[in-house]
Amino acid sequence: MSPIDPGAADTPPEPGTAEVLPVVAPQLRELRRRAALTLEAAARAAGLSAAHLSRLETGQRQPSLPMLLALARIYGTTVSELLGERAAEREAIVRAADMEPTAAGGWTYWQAGSPGRGMQALRVHVPHGSQGDIVRVHPGEEWLHVLQGRLRLRLGDTTQILAPGDSAHFDSLTPHRIAAADQAGADLLFVHTLLQSPAAALCLGPAAAHPTLGETS
Repeated sequence: MSPIDPGAADTPPEPGTAEVLPVVAPQLRELRRRAALTLEAAARAAGLSAAHLSRLETGQRQPSLPMLLALARIYGTTVSELLGERAAEREAIVRAADMEPTAAGGWTYWQAGSPGRGMQALRVHVPHGSQGDIVRVHPGEEWLHVLQGRLRLRLGDTTQILAPGDSAHFDSLTPHRIAAADQAGADLLFVHTLLQSPAAALCLGPAAAHPTLGETS
């Protein structure tokens, strides 16, 4: 990816956002230093010029959401932290009795982790014949572990059958399809590392299946 031309790509602050810039700028600088990256190295990894990243870090320019997503992934953090937000304390333990099932696109899933984290952990039931023809590509990583039944996982041009006890860990930018291989369906544990933003929550099913959740895996 060629570095973005600082003159052509800079986005001037929009009305009403000036108060946000002083918060974002020092966060960008501090998180880069915490990641032990030079300005040039971080800019190159994000596809920016060093001059452009310097202007973001000094508050002279406003970062776009794609830039924030790219920088958050490079620094190993979330967009919320880049924006200076501090989440309230969350319970570390999720009790089985508190896991409410949610249907999305024919699948049923249970939140197995705290909301608003950089990762989302789910317990999922995949019925046979549901969403098996949907190919997905999106930023992040995915890890899944089959608990019961057999799962058909297509990654790029290869297809694998996963049995109970089998796991898969892959980059979500690889085109992938997930389907139950048996009539009884399959149960699995599922973890996303898709970075979250106020405009994008995480879900396994199509966005139309739930008004507040977007499509991922």
